[in-house]
Amino acid sequence: MNYFSSNFKLGILGGGQLGKMLLNETRKFDIYTCVLDPSDSSPCKIASNEFYQGDLMDYETVYQFGKKVDLLTIEIENVNVDALKKLEKEGLEVYPSSKTIATIQNKAKQKLFYVDHNIPTVNFSRFAYKDEIKAAINNEVLEFPFVWKSAQFGYDGKGVKIIRSQVDLDDLPNVECITEKLIDFKNELSVIVARSKNGEVKVYPVVEMEFHAEANQVEYVISPARIDADIALKAKQIALKTSAAFEQVGLLAVELFQTQNDDILVNEVAPRPHNSGHHTIESNYTSQFEQHLRAILNLPLGRTDSKVNGIMVNLVGEEGYNGLAVYENMEAVMAMEGVTPHVYGKKETRPFRKMGHVTIVHENINEAREIAEKVKRKLKVISN
Repeated sequence: MNYFSSNFKLGILGGGQLGKMLLNETRKFDIYTCVLDPSDSSPCKIASNEFYQGDLMDYETVYQFGKKVDLLTIEIENVNVDALKKLEKEGLEVYPSSKTIATIQNKAKQKLFYVDHNIPTVNFSRFAYKDEIKAAINNEVLEFPFVWKSAQFGYDGKGVKIIRSQVDLDDLPNVECITEKLIDFKNELSVIVARSKNGEVKVYPVVEMEFHAEANQVEYVISPARIDADIALKAKQIALKTSAAFEQVGLLAVELFQTQNDDILVNEVAPRPHNSGHHTIESNYTSQFEQHLRAILNLPLGRTDSKVNGIMVNLVGEEGYNGLAVYENMEAVMAMEGVTPHVYGKKETRPFRKMGHVTIVHENINEAREIAEKVKRKLKVISN
């Protein structure tokens, strides 16, 4: 099929920053795009060929949108799976598949998937509601501390909490959830695997992630990860096994723990471009966004190796500010060598909302990390 400067229409469910960066690549190749998003101020609105406002969880809205396009992909997992199943039955190609999305939407199902496919993961328990957790603690089946995760609709650190005492249980919602053993880990890692419909597979270098303790969001992504070669190989092998188990077409970002004993455990996955791959725009031969397009369109996959060391700094709304976004000290950051800011186009800021990211490239990874720290201190998203 001819995708370039043609009548082919690519549909994207979700119009946030991941979609916006994906559209940079579709515009490069002149691939016609249609985007569906709930917000009329979506970052994708100005960059897509056709923009539709609608609820991604509404069956009829998603189904009718799918009827307008020739192939459908996502930039967020919270979409109506039943509509995707119907579209697939009618012959529409949907990547990732409805089956994969349904598994990933529910963290309990996702964890059971790992167990069923002999993929190493953190020990966990399932609970239908909060009182079951309390009963498990009283019966000494569950002990503090542990990690609580909402089974559904967790995103960007929401729906995850470390529970250290009975007091921490009070604010938990009464929803289906899982609990996990609190892992004493050396590093949080991520590996992005690209897989096309014809089975071609490419894997990106392992990256290291540093998280904000309060928001539970990634603050820094360091590429390549500062780990031994044998650990990197083990992480890649587990990520490849996970992608194969899902029979993924497109990207699969596999988040991992490196334990104190150097075991590698899968935390969770995302079947789309991912925050841990933003640096690839500047630092790798093929960005994750271009690679996702190549994979879902069954085109030859590009090189994944790094051209230069890269560090990504998440740019989030400052605490105490709500309203129209103001980017403080942007000019000073742009004056730094090897520093590239990306602004997502969200007009309103609020605490910890992802508003952009900054990539730092440098021949020396440790110097790049120091520059990243300066960027984090200097560039602030505030409001008037």
